[in-house]
Amino acid sequence: MERTRTPVVSGWFTEADGEGAGAGGTEGGFRLLGTRCSACTAVFFPREDAYCRNPHCPGDGRLAEVPLSPRGRVWSYTDGRYRPPAPYVSDPDVPWEPYTLVAVELEAEGMVVLGQAADGVTVADLAVGMEVEVVGGVLNEDADTGTVWTTWRFRPTGGAA
Repeated sequence: MERTRTPVVSGWFTEADGEGAGAGGTEGGFRLLGTRCSACTAVFFPREDAYCRNPHCPGDGRLAEVPLSPRGRVWSYTDGRYRPPAPYVSDPDVPWEPYTLVAVELEAEGMVVLGQAADGVTVADLAVGMEVEVVGGVLNEDADTGTVWTTWRFRPTGGAA
């Protein structure tokens, strides 16, 4: 059966140049997508398409899609030692494997974005201030429909904290 890559949330990221990439995501083309207000230059993620959420915005701005910085610095991190609720899929008959959550500061945008760490990255591999990059990842694969639900992950770049 042919597999179809489908973003878990449409419009939140792009997998440009990602066709044929492995489960670890794409090289160089993966970007989170936000929106920027033309009136106050505030950037939002998740994206905002209806109105500027900045309470200090003078108004009358247009919201435009912008790719967010591909790299940031670890602001905080922790491990998840419980089975998460939907849309995450986990088989209750399989032992639970903890996952790592990373809060990443995108300095240029003035925001912190939360996401899971890339496969194989644990809390022991992270430090506050460490440089990480956003990459594509797989949230779930539906064997019945051939759908591969994609999402974003963060992985260390090797840059010093």
